[in-house]
Amino acid sequence: MTDTAQTVPPTTTADTAHDFIAKTVAENAVVLFMKGVPDQPGCGFSAIAVQILDHLEVAFAGVNVLQSDALRQGIKAYSDWPTIPQLYVKGEFIGGSDIVREMFQSGELKTMLTEQGLLAH
Repeated sequence: MTDTAQTVPPTTTADTAHDFIAKTVAENAVVLFMKGVPDQPGCGFSAIAVQILDHLEVAFAGVNVLQSDALRQGIKAYSDWPTIPQLYVKGEFIGGSDIVREMFQSGELKTMLTEQGLLAH
């Protein structure tokens, strides 16, 4: 399992943020837009999401929304979801920290990731 951190272009505007988000979601099977990076989450909610994904041993791209205000606002507009972190699986918005935690606890997240061919077990 390898976690990768995605870097936002230095001159990020609302349009380039939207393009970056769309490209990142399209190119990575699992993406977590979060505060901080997978190795150093910037808030407790992001840390919970990273811990769950690490526990499930799923490779994911972590995107630090604190790199750019346009990205931080852009991801909220892109998903029409007001909070961060935000998890995407194969282009589909799954939810924030609470939803990810509930899906993990019920077994639904593992089942979904397995059905998508992202987990071996």
